[in-house]
Amino acid sequence: MDVKHWDADEEKRCSPENIAAFSDLLKNRLQTEKAINTAIGTDTLDNQSNETLEAEASMFSFEAVSAGVDGTHHVAKGYRADILISWGDPVMGDAPEFDANHQTPEAQEKQFGYNNDSIGFLPLPRGSKNPDHGLLVVNHEYTSRKLMFPDHKPKKEKKADYGLRLCQVEMAAHGLSILEIEKNRNGRWQTVRFSPYNRRITPLRSVLDISGPAAGDARMQTKYDPDGFHVIGTLNNCAGSITPWGTFLTAEENFNGYFLGHKKDHPDRLKLKRYGIPGKWFDWGKHDSRFNIDMEPNEPNRFGWIVEVDPYNPNARPVKRTALGRFKHEGAGIVLNADGRVVVYSADDQQGEYLYKFVSYKAYDDHDRRANFSLLDEGTLYVAKLDHIGNLDWLPLVYGHAGLNEENGFNSQADVLIDTRLAADLVGATPLDRPEDVVPNPENNHVYLMLPGVEARANEGRILELIPPQGDHTALQYRWDLLLQTNVKATTHKHRRKTDPKPDKQGLKKDWFVAPDNCAVDGQGRLWVTTDQGEYWGRSGSADGIWAVETQGRKKGAARMFFRVPVGAEMAGPAFTPDDKTMFIAVQHPGSDGAKDYPPFARESTFSDPVTRWPDFNSKQPPRPSVVVVVKKDGGVVGS
Repeated sequence: MDVKHWDADEEKRCSPENIAAFSDLLKNRLQTEKAINTAIGTDTLDNQSNETLEAEASMFSFEAVSAGVDGTHHVAKGYRADILISWGDPVMGDAPEFDANHQTPEAQEKQFGYNNDSIGFLPLPRGSKNPDHGLLVVNHEYTSRKLMFPDHKPKKEKKADYGLRLCQVEMAAHGLSILEIEKNRNGRWQTVRFSPYNRRITPLRSVLDISGPAAGDARMQTKYDPDGFHVIGTLNNCAGSITPWGTFLTAEENFNGYFLGHKKDHPDRLKLKRYGIPGKWFDWGKHDSRFNIDMEPNEPNRFGWIVEVDPYNPNARPVKRTALGRFKHEGAGIVLNADGRVVVYSADDQQGEYLYKFVSYKAYDDHDRRANFSLLDEGTLYVAKLDHIGNLDWLPLVYGHAGLNEENGFNSQADVLIDTRLAADLVGATPLDRPEDVVPNPENNHVYLMLPGVEARANEGRILELIPPQGDHTALQYRWDLLLQTNVKATTHKHRRKTDPKPDKQGLKKDWFVAPDNCAVDGQGRLWVTTDQGEYWGRSGSADGIWAVETQGRKKGAARMFFRVPVGAEMAGPAFTPDDKTMFIAVQHPGSDGAKDYPPFARESTFSDPVTRWPDFNSKQPPRPSVVVVVKKDGGVVGS
């Protein structure tokens, strides 16, 4: 999430009461654990020195990248970081060469989109574990107009025409890119220009299906789609994951910001308010009636879902899976449970919102791929309730249960899913500190939840570890613990008070970080965490990056920086090949955030005057969001 995106309704959710309630919950949790550990003589936090812990074996052996900020990227010693593809590069075989000064929607629909976020790698051929050839699915979360377009409009175009074309280019730069990639003779990754798998999915013209309990509901029907089963596009696609049957789940996050209009006379005005609609971050509604709630009152109900995409079938329509609920999905962490059922974890990325999981009714069929395409349409959606002694209860969001009925404004399961936030409010879920990505670890069956917090502005954050009993992800009671807590002074984890007490030559600590955002677990069960401080990176003194986090032993929770982004950028991704020898990461909005706080620049960053021109460093090119490929120079496992 771009932390600049806040509206009045969101600010109300960030009330002192909401923040204090969750902070108190965590404080009580830590005090309870400390009391238990002291009573049984295992209070390792106090009794173990940093020096003793440093001697413990680590899951990682690379030397940490130093904290800092400048105009380019940095990767750990012994590694190579190559640019695979950047905004405007060809995706389709007939895509024109990128011309930043003369952009068109027709060209952008065939070119790599803007602000690449989550990445998924799927081996070719399907069903194999080929680490050298596959498909890459990349989310394009949003656009940054001040860095995308020249600072002046063409003289020959009318203002209205220019505004329309500008919006259409932005629409075409959203959505997803699907690319075939392979290693060349020199062992370097490259895109396959004329692959039949390559395609763009955008909110400009791409048609998607709607499935599950809300499909066809009256509240999903519009002038374009009077039956409520189809929608044009997907947008603000943030994190995602690969399903066991080889599809990609992509999360629609801040969909509210794309709508204009007035909710005063809207029949669902109170429900719109709960979702921050209309957000009015984009002016698309001036040119496309779909994004104006005065003209299409139900269109917002058709966004905010998890979307399933089949990269192996370029003719397959993506599907919005309504059984997983509608909210600002940060991601969709999927796990195959021991009994064969599928569980999908997702968090609602806003202060004071909730953590959810979906459990399928049917089991995964390893011999019938098509049978698995309906698994995410039938199941139960749950929301989490946490207490201070480490218990987590999953509360079902089912029509007719726990007050989810007509008396409280829910007339069907479709209503429960369209208004998931209101349903979660009613059943008593626990408000969290801006829950972001949530990812299961198949090696230990634990689940990691990123909480950058509204105080990401003050550079704080936490990572929670959720522990299903006996590894059963369908269970209704879990345990939860604090894996680590971050702020501008130090990162605290379970076995010591502060990490790396000795600053480097610049006065910056090497093994702490702030604002955890996205994460991934590699094939060895190791946790990789990306950060997003937004405009507030100056408080930490370092640009964002990706961090390797220990998940076992007495070093559990300790971290070290592996990759650092250029000034103004956010770190996103990552994804790994099946052999863990290649890492794909996404560098979002380089040159965007905090340029005024960067002393060598100290002014607003724009298309013609950007704080960095990464990755091209060409005076004729603006900074371009890009996917980076990281490999170890000796060919070994990343992080080893």
